Amino acid sequence: MRIIIKSLLAGLAIILPLVITIELLRWLLHTVETQLSPVLQLVLPERWYLPGMAILGFILLCIVIGYSSRWPGFNWVWQLPGKIMMKLPGTKQIYGMLQDIIDLMSGKNFKDGSVVMVKLPSSEIELIGIITKQGGQADDRMSSLMSDEQLAVFIPMAYNVGGYTIIIPRSCTRNIDMKPAEALQLVLSGGLGSNKAPGKSW
Repeated sequence: MRIIIKSLLAGLAIILPLVITIELLRWLLHTVETQLSPVLQLVLPERWYLPGMAILGFILLCIVIGYSSRWPGFNWVWQLPGKIMMKLPGTKQIYGMLQDIIDLMSGKNFKDGSVVMVKLPSSEIELIGIITKQGGQADDRMSSLMSDEQLAVFIPMAYNVGGYTIIIPRSCTRNIDMKPAEALQLVLSGGLGSNKAPGKSW
């Protein structure tokens, strides 16, 4: 009986991530196709429209918006709907939370070369963290609370989209060769992910 339960759990660990990923992708593609296909059918002759064109149009739209956001004028336009949602009661919390999660997981707000090992005082234990602020930066609220030799380091927590920020001396950190997004993925998975070491291949 024990071997059956172990085999069941092992099978679920293999199958569930695959099924959930496929279902999420299927839901996303179905939603995009369902919502955008009527718009394309209004623009294109009916005989020209093929299933999947709405998805392709959505991808092209994302590319155009992402590319044009490099210019301040266009970026202001694309950011305007989000700013409006942040002002509306009820939607502010939901939109802000989703935006923070996406930015956090993508490492968008972290600079390259900012991943460090933080050594705990009087201990051999080290934590992976990401530098968010440095002391001495002008016109920055967080930086104004620190001395020039201090750093604000974000310490993510495993299996939880969150963490905490600590203010520490620069001497308590050492840089490691890792992208911020890679460090977040590694820590959030508790180190159990399948990330390869730099220079390694399949």
